[in-house]
Amino acid sequence: MKFLYILSLLVLLCSCKKQEATQTDNETEQTLNRSITESDVSKIKYTEFVLSPEAQKAIENWAEYSQLQEQIGYVKKGDLSYFNDNKKAIETLLKGLNKNIPDHLNDNAILARLKAIETITYKLEGLVQLSTSTKPELIDGIKELLIAVSNLDLQLNKLMEFKRNDSIQKP
Repeated sequence: MKFLYILSLLVLLCSCKKQEATQTDNETEQTLNRSITESDVSKIKYTEFVLSPEAQKAIENWAEYSQLQEQIGYVKKGDLSYFNDNKKAIETLLKGLNKNIPDHLNDNAILARLKAIETITYKLEGLVQLSTSTKPELIDGIKELLIAVSNLDLQLNKLMEFKRNDSIQKP
């Protein structure tokens, strides 16, 4: 009887160790599966607005906007290295976007979109640096950033259209 009791206790202890190893393997797989590829980003469904020629002309001297578009290009390729331990550069870019906005584009609607981009950029930075974030969470963060930048482009187009319509003489 003692032998049976000891044998069942031994089997119980051995099976517990196997579960711990399996759990560690799952965590390792999750960490490896966090990498985002260009094909992952291309599968994201959102409406991308392109700047009109008038809006492109209006932002041609806005260097921070060009930097933002450059970083968005990297994000679309699945390169999130900009968000890894690059807090100073991110802060500089986001502050420069608000501070150096051209006077003819300084509108509450544009400022609101810039604030949304700032918030979502910090959120994505946090997700990238957080080791427990999953691939779907990262993809959702990327989607939010792409939508926010697209909304800024849409608002720039609308602002230029409103200014063009205001310049038309009314009968």
